[in-house]
Amino acid sequence: MKFPFKRDPEGGLIVINLTFDDKHELDMIVDTGASHTTVDINSLYQMGYTRKDSVEVVPIETANGVIDIEVMKVGSLSSMGIKRNCFSVQGYDFVAHGVLSDYDGVVGLDFFEGTVFCVDMIENTITIQIPEPIK
Repeated sequence: MKFPFKRDPEGGLIVINLTFDDKHELDMIVDTGASHTTVDINSLYQMGYTRKDSVEVVPIETANGVIDIEVMKVGSLSSMGIKRNCFSVQGYDFVAHGVLSDYDGVVGLDFFEGTVFCVDMIENTITIQIPEPIK
């Protein structure tokens, strides 16, 4: 299926809505260079998640060096016909690290695992195919 996406007027970034727990929508950037989905931790807190939902702290490498980041389990994430239940996201405090953004995070390749997806930068669409399981 084809799904339209918005383009950030300044940087040309691919922006999609990602729905958390079937009720909270966040504007997220699709980042095909990111292995993991990362969400502003303050957005997670506003949705009702707390530090108790953190399952681990992992070091990640950023442009400014290695930092520790919390991994949190969310009930569900959905967008473009894909739904992930009990999904791990990285919670990163954008403001504390000097990141001021109109977006709430990045959707990484982990969200697209098990799908075929094609980004059409001319038509501004993403085509998603979820292959049938091999019997």
